[in-house]
Amino acid sequence: MQRTKRNTVTPSRRTFFSVLASSVAVLSLSCAFSSAQAADTPHVLLKTNMGDIVLELNAEKAPKTVKNFLSYVNAGQYNGTIFHRVIDGFMIQGGGFDKNMREKSAPNKVENEGKNGLKNTEYSVAMARTSDPQSAAAQFFINVKDNQFLNYPGQDGYGYAVFGKVIKGMDVVDKIKKVRIGGQDVPAQPVVIESATITK
Repeated sequence: MQRTKRNTVTPSRRTFFSVLASSVAVLSLSCAFSSAQAADTPHVLLKTNMGDIVLELNAEKAPKTVKNFLSYVNAGQYNGTIFHRVIDGFMIQGGGFDKNMREKSAPNKVENEGKNGLKNTEYSVAMARTSDPQSAAAQFFINVKDNQFLNYPGQDGYGYAVFGKVIKGMDVVDKIKKVRIGGQDVPAQPVVIESATITK
């Protein structure tokens, strides 16, 4: 009877440890997936004098653009810059000038990733550039409406590369787009990005 009892207990223990090992494996995979997901969708907090805006970046679809943007964030490039071009019904653009309209040096350019499938929809974030499709560096813009004409291939065969979206602070974006404008679409009162930090 004792032998039989021992044999009935052993499989239960094996089952327990098997379930435990499986649970640990699933938990490990879940943690690894969460870490990978966080790496693919980093978050950046823009603290402005009109409120906070949180951006979620898409490193899977726009790896070079996200890497470039985060390098500027880490370098403090955006701290003290302004949204210097505000057009309600179009977009708000920032990251290149201080509140005295002095342009900040941005030597690192990034390849145009406009062909990544992401669209210039309302609250999406894209790289600003000149008429040269490969001139994007640090300046970016937030679309305040769906701007399909900016999508790849656009009018020049490249379009404007979207690399993220606003996930918090849409109300702040809406306030910014309504500010009083002076010449050349520059806000009459500076809309300042006080700091930009990676939060995830």
